[in-house]
Amino acid sequence: MQREQDEHRRKKERANAEKKAEILQKQGEKMRAKASKATAAQGMLRRAEKLRSSLDDVRVKDKVAKLRFPTPAPCGKTPLSGEELSKNYGSLEIFTDVSCVIDKGSRVVILGLNGAGKTTLLKILANQLESDTGKVEHGHGLKLGYYAQEHEMLDFERTILENMMSSKDDLREPEARNVLGSFLFVGDDVHKPVKVLSGGERTRLALATLVVSAANVLLLDEPTNNLDPASREEILGALGEYQGAVIMVSHDEGAVQALKPERVILLPDGDEDIWKDEYFDLVSID
Repeated sequence: MQREQDEHRRKKERANAEKKAEILQKQGEKMRAKASKATAAQGMLRRAEKLRSSLDDVRVKDKVAKLRFPTPAPCGKTPLSGEELSKNYGSLEIFTDVSCVIDKGSRVVILGLNGAGKTTLLKILANQLESDTGKVEHGHGLKLGYYAQEHEMLDFERTILENMMSSKDDLREPEARNVLGSFLFVGDDVHKPVKVLSGGERTRLALATLVVSAANVLLLDEPTNNLDPASREEILGALGEYQGAVIMVSHDEGAVQALKPERVILLPDGDEDIWKDEYFDLVSID
C-alpha cells in the first residue's frame, strides 16, 4: 500500500514538473523574439531544460528496484582453487604457473595490463577454457556464477525471458519477470531476442541471471561496463552486501571499492598479495 502511495505521489510530482517545464519553454520562446527580454528568455529556457534533465534521472531511479544477491548456497571452506595454471596461444605465453585458493566468502581482485591474461584466468576458473598445465579443483558444494565481459554466457538466439528461465532450474516465470523488471525489462520487452539488445541491455540481462542464482562463488569480468548510473549503483550495493566469494576483474575503481577486496592477484606473474590501497593506482591502467 505504501509503495503504491509513493508511486502515485511521484507520478503527480513528475506531471507537475513536466507541466512547469512546458510553460517555461513556451514563455521563453515567446520572449526570445524581443531583444529587451532575451536574457530573461534564456534563463527560462535553461530552467526548462534543467527540469527535464532532472526528470530523466528520476525516471531511471524509479525504474531500478533495490537489488540483492540471494543467500549463497552452503559450501566447504575452499570452494574453488587453481594450481600451477598456464596458458599459451602458439608461441605467445599469456601466463604461467599461476595458483590461487578461493576460500568461502573471500574477495579477490585480479589486476594486470591488457593482455596479461585476466579474462583468460577467469575463464579457466569458470571451466570455459582449459588450462595448458595444472588443474582447477571444485570444493564441496561449489556453485559458480560467471559474468563474461562479452556476454558469451547468453544465448543470443533466445529471448530475454528464455535466457532468464534457463539460468535457474526451479525459477518460475513471475519471479523471473519480477527480477527482469528490476533491470528495466518490462512488459513485451522480455520477448526480444538477445541478439537485438544493446551492450548495456546485455550487461543488465547477464547480471540479472546472476541475481537469481544461489551462487557461492561469483567470477565477474568487468561487470559495470555499459551500465547506466542508477543500475551501476544498485549492482555495486548488492555486491557489497553479498556473502559469497567474489573474484573480479575491473578497471572501475568504484566497483573495486564496493567489493572491499582482501587479496589481489597480479598477472602475468601470478603474484598474490594482501590488498593495499596503493593497488587502486593499478585498477584503471590499461
